[in-house]
Amino acid sequence: MLWAKVEGRRILEIGVGTGGNFSYYPPGTEVTGIDVSDKMLARAKERAEDKAVAGRLLLMDAQNLGFKDNSFDTVVASLVFCSVPDPVRGLKEIERVVKRNGKVVLLEHVLSSNLYLALMMQAVNPFTRKLFGENFNRKTVENVARSGLVVEKVTDLGGGGIFKLIEARKRAIF
Repeated sequence: MLWAKVEGRRILEIGVGTGGNFSYYPPGTEVTGIDVSDKMLARAKERAEDKAVAGRLLLMDAQNLGFKDNSFDTVVASLVFCSVPDPVRGLKEIERVVKRNGKVVLLEHVLSSNLYLALMMQAVNPFTRKLFGENFNRKTVENVARSGLVVEKVTDLGGGGIFKLIEARKRAIF
């Protein structure tokens, strides 16, 4: 569902991990994948060779992207912004590197809108942060808007309102 939303040829995948999304890359696209873990990137490079995936894999932090402004047609991430220490900073970097009127597509788990589920998530969040580095109580839709991106559509993917597909766009500057 996420990869069906990409536009253009130059794509940036934030948090490429071990390359689990490689089979979804649209044909004819030039995908650059980044991750903060060199161990994950090593596995992704092996997987890229096995699947004959073309593209670049780079060790890089979402909070400090080493690309020029307006470099990518679309930026995607799946289940990444729960572990970015400063998510708004990372989203501002995405806003910087996506082209004018470019697309951003995020598949994320967020704090549930269901009161009881949200309370449970808040209760376990200190443990998940300490054990896995994941922050389950993020308000990612709001963070996307705070970054300067324009939220176009949010699709609830179930799980008590936890999983969202967020589509946003860089504001067109004339």
